[in-house]
Amino acid sequence: MAASRQGLRRALRSSSPGPAWSRAHAEARGRPKPEYDAVVIGAGHNGLVAAAYLQRLGVNTAIFERRHVIGGAAVTEEIIPGFKFSRASYLLSLLRPQIYTDLELKKYGLRLHLRNPYSFTPMLEEPTMSKAPRSLLLGTDVAENQKQISQFSQKDAQAFPRYEEFMKRLVLAINPLLDAAPVDTVALQHGSLLQRLRALASIGPLLKAGRTLGAQLPHCYQVLTAPISNVLDHWFESEPLKATLATDAVIGAMSSPHTPGSGYVLLHHVMGGLEGTQGAWGYVQGGMGALSDAIACSATAHGASIFTEKTVAKVQVNSEGRLQGVVLQDGLEVRSRVVLSSAPPQVTFLKLTPQECLPEAFVRRISQLDTKSPVTKINVAVDRLPNFLAAPNAPTGQPLPHHQCSIHLNCEDTLLLHQAFEDAMDGLPSHRPMIELCIPSSLDPTLAPPGCHVISLFTQYTPYTLAEGRAWDEQERNAYADKVFDCVEAYAPGFKSSVVGRDVLTPPDLERVFGLPGGNIFHCAMSLDQLYFARPVPQYSGYRCPLQGLYLCGSGAHPGGGVMGAAGRNAAHVVFQDLKSM
Repeated sequence: MAASRQGLRRALRSSSPGPAWSRAHAEARGRPKPEYDAVVIGAGHNGLVAAAYLQRLGVNTAIFERRHVIGGAAVTEEIIPGFKFSRASYLLSLLRPQIYTDLELKKYGLRLHLRNPYSFTPMLEEPTMSKAPRSLLLGTDVAENQKQISQFSQKDAQAFPRYEEFMKRLVLAINPLLDAAPVDTVALQHGSLLQRLRALASIGPLLKAGRTLGAQLPHCYQVLTAPISNVLDHWFESEPLKATLATDAVIGAMSSPHTPGSGYVLLHHVMGGLEGTQGAWGYVQGGMGALSDAIACSATAHGASIFTEKTVAKVQVNSEGRLQGVVLQDGLEVRSRVVLSSAPPQVTFLKLTPQECLPEAFVRRISQLDTKSPVTKINVAVDRLPNFLAAPNAPTGQPLPHHQCSIHLNCEDTLLLHQAFEDAMDGLPSHRPMIELCIPSSLDPTLAPPGCHVISLFTQYTPYTLAEGRAWDEQERNAYADKVFDCVEAYAPGFKSSVVGRDVLTPPDLERVFGLPGGNIFHCAMSLDQLYFARPVPQYSGYRCPLQGLYLCGSGAHPGGGVMGAAGRNAAHVVFQDLKSM
């Protein structure tokens, strides 16, 4: 049953306002020491992972975070009293499996809720007395998936298991590339003998990927380079299935299913897994900030220091051009042998690093990175579950299997996704936005008062700058959020009347709050020209940069965005090897 308004008010009065924050890090407000072996800029999940690994390797490490809360985009915040939101990132799957074990995250409090089923796409059809609108519900049961898909196409139902096996093979091939620095082509050409040998050794994952794919290599190449619409047209004929799958290819990207290279983003989003189940996605108990807290606890338990509300103003370089550490906004100088930045490349190299220490060509390439983002994230507090026409609620009001899913709205046809994209290309928020609706409180009741729920609306497409150069203001922000709510209402009547409060984050808001350039959740686009050898720019894809001792360890480095932790882990190992030879 929906919570009564009076009961809800009582629950809100008894809740503690403010962001979720692990009391284990209360020392984070202390004064830093004058010197560390390593300084990490930013306590996003990659920065925390890098620090945790370095500290375990005996490298005395400090992290400086500008916000009052750790986690970067992997954060839990109680924006509306009583309701705890994963305010930016909201699902977990991509975190590399070795990070769970190496950092003992379960020991430090990480708890997960796996989702099965995981995807629900209701149709916007007129219900009749005898028949509800159709929907597509996908999970881990092969036979049940085929039964669901057969509503739209028997042929597709037969093809779907083969498609999943094909994608699993591609993931198996690409997986080793995620856990090591890309091949250092500069070292191969101009490095010392030792550097050349190391670079040759790093070719191994590439060769392994080729062997794994074998005769499938041309098909893999097509997935990586073609529009995802072409790939899906090869496998399927029914639009609801194709559009549902295509959402993973465009999510977070200013691209259409018809954009060449959109297939890689789909692959990027299916290469994860949870607790041994490949491709599984889940919710973190307590919100995404609980993951960041677990990583932070692992780091501090081994001696790392984390400081919040300590903004790094610049990377400090001496008169001889050698890195010395960082200077904080309050003027405090902190020396270190190395500095790792989990901030985006544009922030790291264009704002924090003295420009005279970087080659002009490098600075120019960084300034030209594509950071366009289509995303507006809306966090919603409701006093009852959405009641979808295609899958009516239980009389008790308790969550049903589809409530735990990623719920895809305005996703019945790939043409709808393309039209939403074209609106943004004209400087307009989409008339029918692509919406991924998630209800983490359906599995984790600790996030909301009894009977209430938190809802994540990950929506696109919204341009950073509106038509005619207009900036987003409160009126534009609310008009777009109202449009999104109208869309949800069409699928789940009564949704709007259930809303207790909302938090709307347009691309400029995501940039302002989380430091994401252009609001881009990946720091820069996951396009083929900004991946692997070329992430963030060619010749500097191995976490190092032209300034010796400065490293990039965030999502703007290989292998890219998502709550993966790979960039932080890989960078830490590169730094550790370099420290041994300094």
